[in-house]
Amino acid sequence: MLISNSLATFGRYCLFIRRVFALPDRWGVFGRRTVTEVSKLGIDSIPLVIVISLFIGAVIAIQMQLNIASPLIPAYSVGLATRDIVLLEFSNSILCLILAGKVGSNIASEIGTMRVTEQIDALEIMGVNSCNFLVLPKIIAFVLFMPALVIICIGTSLIGGYLVALLTDIITVSKYVYGLQALFQEWYVWYGLIKSLFFAFIIASVASFFGYYVKGGALDVGKASTNGVVSSSILILLFDVLLTKLLLQ
Repeated sequence: MLISNSLATFGRYCLFIRRVFALPDRWGVFGRRTVTEVSKLGIDSIPLVIVISLFIGAVIAIQMQLNIASPLIPAYSVGLATRDIVLLEFSNSILCLILAGKVGSNIASEIGTMRVTEQIDALEIMGVNSCNFLVLPKIIAFVLFMPALVIICIGTSLIGGYLVALLTDIITVSKYVYGLQALFQEWYVWYGLIKSLFFAFIIASVASFFGYYVKGGALDVGKASTNGVVSSSILILLFDVLLTKLLLQ
């Protein structure tokens, strides 16, 4: 029963995505809506990203120093390990899991409310492809802005570790900065950016799907929002494993 329901939901999602990626009827309206969504989904997420990244970067640096305190391990390894953890996992996978809660619930709630208040039905009656009109700008805007959020996350996280070195005696600033520069691999940055594009698409499309097919009232909008966040998180973790195998093998 569970498998059949999952397959039915996946098939419905594929049909939904096909409707979403139709050519917009009016490119001017599509462009304006995309810019609005960039501001709402992307720029409005910057403060959250900065605050979380700053503290996580500091925590990673502290934990690295506590766990690798050994005369056999060079002190600059704290900066090196902090940098690689941020580049490989936190700035893309963990960040997107956090954004799935903020952005995903926002999208699902907004579209779900439009469904229960019959605004989507009104669009369909006017002959508008509501999937394309409502969802495509959100997906395009979030996917385009996600690399910027990842870069902000990387920079802020490393600054968080730098502040730990500057304000405490856990590690010297010079050794931390040297560790950030040591054995740097540029591919790790591209790896994180590539993963974030997939995750951004998952968050925006899955949340829109659950919001679009809400049935009932306000309570069902909340349930759809929760289901969208949970499903997005599971898919992010699944694709994290797959993309890691493909990109780092």
